Amino acid sequence: MKTTSLTCAVTLALYSATSSFAFATATPPAASAAVLPLTAEVANDASLRGDVGPKQRNAAVLRVQILLDRARFFPGEVDASFGSNTRVAISGFQKHNGLTASGAMDEPTWAALNSDPGPVLVTYTVTEADAAGPFVQIPADMMAKAKLPALGYRDPVEALGEKFHASPALLAELNPGKDLGRAGETLVVPNLASAVPLAKAARVVVDKSDSTVTLFDATDAVIAQFPASTGSGRDPLPLGEWKILGVARNPEFKYNPKLFWDANPAHAKATIAPGPNNPVGIAWVALSKPHYGIHGTPEPSKIGKTQSHGCIRLTNWNVEAMGHSISPGLPALLQE
Repeated sequence: MKTTSLTCAVTLALYSATSSFAFATATPPAASAAVLPLTAEVANDASLRGDVGPKQRNAAVLRVQILLDRARFFPGEVDASFGSNTRVAISGFQKHNGLTASGAMDEPTWAALNSDPGPVLVTYTVTEADAAGPFVQIPADMMAKAKLPALGYRDPVEALGEKFHASPALLAELNPGKDLGRAGETLVVPNLASAVPLAKAARVVVDKSDSTVTLFDATDAVIAQFPASTGSGRDPLPLGEWKILGVARNPEFKYNPKLFWDANPAHAKATIAPGPNNPVGIAWVALSKPHYGIHGTPEPSKIGKTQSHGCIRLTNWNVEAMGHSISPGLPALLQE
């Protein structure tokens, strides 16, 4: 293992080895959002139809998000709300399945998604380990973060959210009156915790136009599509053909304020301990472009919706899945 200077702008211990497009308009099915409460009974109904389009939040959107996640066209944090990440995931799923890639839910897309017969919501009993932690209050200031021995989860709900790819607010809404942090409590959760590992990838494409990272196999079929944050005007995505160098899991973050244009001028260099709330999350995928990589984040709800310092951000669960699919030497194309 060696230490290499990175600019996302960081230094990490490494193994040696987003533009948007206009929302498509869905044809409103017969049922309305008002009669689609967020319950397991409603969401698990394979005949469920409802408003799945811009600004909708209901059980039909929830079902779509979970089925997309299981189909490996990830919608980001599952929250039952139709936003840009869900639209892009639908479009990718449609294209891969020979459907019109509109980003809108139509009857052929519903039928293709529902070829997955499993329930989208299941029950889960909170374990002693889930409830035990240790949990930590994460300060906003980087110098204060550097004083912590680890950057673990803030509370059991945040940990369960990452386990089930869901927003903590959604988990609370699915379980009214429940103590989500109590061992032995039975909860309703997205059926997403036991996915089979991704197949081995042959190449990686980061696409700025729709803020995605896509893994392809040797036949050029899509293995998985992830929503991503892909740089900014001040720190643009480094377009070009690069290589994957390796994956660092649970990395330290070597903070150098001189590498961040928006850093507090009073800050000094510091080492930030590993953990899911580390600034680069639970994994760093190094690129042959010096100082750049694909990494996790402590803020999954912001993926594809905010800018980055030039690197490519995924949710922690997506970068973990990606890490098991790639190997050193894979080509990585970063394109407009």
